[in-house]
Amino acid sequence: METRELRYFVAVAEELHFGRAAQRLGIAQPPLSRAIQQLERRLGAALLDRTSRTVTLTEAGSVLLVEGRAVLEAVDAAERRTRRAAASPTGGPGLVLVTKASASSELLAELLDAYAAEPGSVPVDVILCGPAEQGRLLREGRADVALLHRPFDSTAGLHTEELGTEGQVVVLPAGHPLTVRDHVHMADITGLPGLPLPRWPNPDGTYAPGPGPQVRDHAQLLQLVALGRACAVSPESCRAQLHGGLAAVPVLDAPKVTTVIAWPPHSRSRAVADLVRTATRLP
Repeated sequence: METRELRYFVAVAEELHFGRAAQRLGIAQPPLSRAIQQLERRLGAALLDRTSRTVTLTEAGSVLLVEGRAVLEAVDAAERRTRRAAASPTGGPGLVLVTKASASSELLAELLDAYAAEPGSVPVDVILCGPAEQGRLLREGRADVALLHRPFDSTAGLHTEELGTEGQVVVLPAGHPLTVRDHVHMADITGLPGLPLPRWPNPDGTYAPGPGPQVRDHAQLLQLVALGRACAVSPESCRAQLHGGLAAVPVLDAPKVTTVIAWPPHSRSRAVADLVRTATRLP
């Protein structure tokens, strides 16, 4: 099976229309139809049910769509990593580490310092991204390793090592009545008058409906909290970033947050292995 055939099939399977798929691929429709027929003969299975008006996936076609997407993503990621290695200004491949902006900042600084002191370490570029973007950048081959936070970030299909688990706190404006408590529960802060929980963007950039403000990053969120426009539930380690206008109170029933270092399962990079080993040795 050729990657060209897979790209053709995925386009048809996603569009469910040969004309639109051909236009998307920039080819004529007849050779696209012939390529799909050849793929079906090679696999010995019908992938599409065709009528004069509709195109639908068969059970086998549904399986190939999932598997084909994964294969094409892996091929594209391999190409990006190869191009990055070839374009490295140091003459050799460095590492790209991706993490959510404002998350695990102390851990990240410790990791970078400890790894730089290791014999044979390579330059590490850090990409700070928005919520839930780390895994995508890693899977697309735009990064070699990522710091992720379960249960908020998916680690499906990645190799991981746990670096630590912590509770969560609610961040409130200093002087709020709840700040005198030793702890609170989620029921105490859900629907808190005047201080709604924020709304983070979905993967497609849209926001779910609700009363909370739309936020894009942690710095923006903390400013809104300080202004008395929102509250935030964040990992305990966020305390290091809070200024005098903010206070944090433990939330006993909020889910624990586990920070992991993640990398693609097919990685054979010694630099990635060394960085992961350094991370797991941090106190």
